[in-house]
Amino acid sequence: MSGRSLSCSPEGIQKAKRALIRYSLTQKALAEELEVTRQPIGKFFTGKPVDRNLFVQICDRLDLEWEEIVAEPASELEVNQDNSIDIDAIVQGVREKIKPIIQQRCGTMRVLDMTQPIGLNDIYTSVNILDKITGQRRLSIDELLQQCKSQDFDFFGLNRITEKRLPGLEAVEKYSKLMILGKPGAGKTTFLKYLAIQCIGGEFQAERVPIFITLKNFAEATNKPGLLQYITEETINPISSIRDVLTYGKTLVLLDGLDEVREEDTKRVLKVIREFSDNFPKNQFVMTCRIAAKEYTFEKFTEVEVADFDDEQILNFTHKWFKDKAVKPEIFIKRLEENNRIKELAASPLLLTLLCLAFEESGDFPANRSELYKEGLDALLKKWDAKRGIQRDQIYKKLSVQRKEDLLSKMALTTFEESEYFFKQKVAEQYITEYIRNLPDANTDEEALQVDSEQVLRSIEHHHGLVVARAKGIYSFSHLTFHEYFTAREFVVVRQSSEEALQNLVSHITEKRWREVFLLAVGMSPNADRLLLLIKEKIDFIVADDQRLQEFLLWVKEKFLSVKFSCKPAAVRAFYLSLSLSRSLSRSLSLYLSQSLDLDLSLDLSLDLSLDLDLDLSLDLSLDLDLSLDLSRSRSLSRSLSRSLSRSLSRSLSLDPELKNLLQKLRVQLPSRQDRQEYEKWWLANGKAWYEELRQVMIKHRNIGHDWQFSSEQKELLQQYYDANKLLVDCLNSDCYVSREVRQQIEDTLLLPIAEIKQRQQQS
Repeated sequence: MSGRSLSCSPEGIQKAKRALIRYSLTQKALAEELEVTRQPIGKFFTGKPVDRNLFVQICDRLDLEWEEIVAEPASELEVNQDNSIDIDAIVQGVREKIKPIIQQRCGTMRVLDMTQPIGLNDIYTSVNILDKITGQRRLSIDELLQQCKSQDFDFFGLNRITEKRLPGLEAVEKYSKLMILGKPGAGKTTFLKYLAIQCIGGEFQAERVPIFITLKNFAEATNKPGLLQYITEETINPISSIRDVLTYGKTLVLLDGLDEVREEDTKRVLKVIREFSDNFPKNQFVMTCRIAAKEYTFEKFTEVEVADFDDEQILNFTHKWFKDKAVKPEIFIKRLEENNRIKELAASPLLLTLLCLAFEESGDFPANRSELYKEGLDALLKKWDAKRGIQRDQIYKKLSVQRKEDLLSKMALTTFEESEYFFKQKVAEQYITEYIRNLPDANTDEEALQVDSEQVLRSIEHHHGLVVARAKGIYSFSHLTFHEYFTAREFVVVRQSSEEALQNLVSHITEKRWREVFLLAVGMSPNADRLLLLIKEKIDFIVADDQRLQEFLLWVKEKFLSVKFSCKPAAVRAFYLSLSLSRSLSRSLSLYLSQSLDLDLSLDLSLDLSLDLDLDLSLDLSLDLDLSLDLSRSRSLSRSLSRSLSRSLSRSLSLDPELKNLLQKLRVQLPSRQDRQEYEKWWLANGKAWYEELRQVMIKHRNIGHDWQFSSEQKELLQQYYDANKLLVDCLNSDCYVSREVRQQIEDTLLLPIAEIKQRQQQS
């Protein structure tokens, strides 16, 4: 028998005839489908030799393995000895025919609400690969928390992976059969399209023919063709040419979206892929699939995972996106760096695209971040599949999108309250069981509920990527941002802002890690009046029982009443609170509260406030000089002290001539800066006395500079009070819906002693 011909064994003929019946075909219909005459089909079914290419084609159509029905299977040696084929010429011919198809299918991308496609090379950002699958690592919860630096919640990154990364192209070169796993929107399809474009453009594996197959389309193709026939039809090439390049290992086979194949087609598609990769083992295979999508393995495929974007990838993507646009990439990056929670989302290519789209509309991120996060969740829960016409199998039929959100909200609050940023799989399944058992017509059998809960957890990870495996048997929300969002949603949406729910929420006002939850809860509330009033009440009671702190707030009020100003009263009180706190607590504390309440320090300061600011600065600088042992720093501090005193003298002239004279005397006492040794000697000998004299002048003439001598406990309460008021002001400025009356009530009583607040409440 010729090396180019094969014949069917007697057993094979019987299998082929049964296949004809199974697919309701006749020999004539089969010949018409394969576009050949009846003669070779007749030879096939009578065991006579037929062309090798046609033999395999017939087997593919009948879903038969040709090696199992051939009378004398051709050996690899026989193929290699067939010198009649100029394979390089065939490869070039197929590449030329397939080039426009690859460019048309893979050259552009369009996701979410893009108004028009964008060139792949115009936006593509290099992908990194993790050799170890994140969810298969054997790590404990304590080890995961250590990786995430959980002590600093402002920079807490659940998506931070410390495993070694490998550039995507290197991974493809390294492994001949590669299964690329990844979360929804991780960039799997984009990477495969990039491989196809690079290959057909001669930039990557130019000696191969790129074949890009969307597995969903293949699975749903009419008449359910074999993979070889489907490729032949898709590439508009003779089947003999396609078979030759496959036989000689000259193709880069790109199989995209195994997870998108419908459940009823999965078994057949898996079988076809296994047989195809076994029949043509010399070729390069790259397949993509979502993590946790299906329970199967391809023994000869190496599994890797797409890594989240790092800072460099985010920067590269951003510069490409905003190139030649009105919004500059530098502005986007600056705003991203200023908001760690939003930046955390940018690690996902899909969510980074959404952020770019949102930023492009207005040149900034929305002040109400809950709206931005909801858009991101909608993308993962609904749009991402819907835009591509993909319908996922509903693992648990009664779990609508809203119910999934309600379930995630319940899980989020329960775990967040316990500081469980990572939780065991069994714990997550228990939360799911408790939720689904209360659904209409839910299964009451405990074992069945357990199975359902396992499937639901897997479904949420696979379909939406909102809860993901961080190690073997350990899960977390994919982003801390989403964990916080769903926690806030439980209070506002699920529990409908009930009094009990809001009281529960405000009980956490002094806990730093709850800050984002408060901002999100206020932002997503249809009316935030009640929540904001409860926050205000809780803040006032932080220092209500401490007499010394109440005296301090009374001084803030009296000082505020003694000065002239043109800005909001609360801003002036915040100004004096900040001046005092800068010494009592930490020198790093800014005048944040006063600025947030519309006090522009560069424009709005009255003469009173400017003088007090300069005097307070002079007092701080003199104390710094007294404590400084660094001579070079002392010279810098002395120059600053001289300037602040000069400004104080100038501003005191119109307010208090006696104050001016006293400041002038103090200024004259200061030694010359020319002689360093004498200067240092003078400060060592007289610095404390000079500082105290200045402080007494400030107390007498301006009622500032008091040494409150707070205890460590009082300082801690003041810090909590300051931080909580800062959060309240941020909530008011977050574009939330709050009535004018409530906003005014809060601002009018901000930073007042409790007695004054109660008096105002009684009067109203």
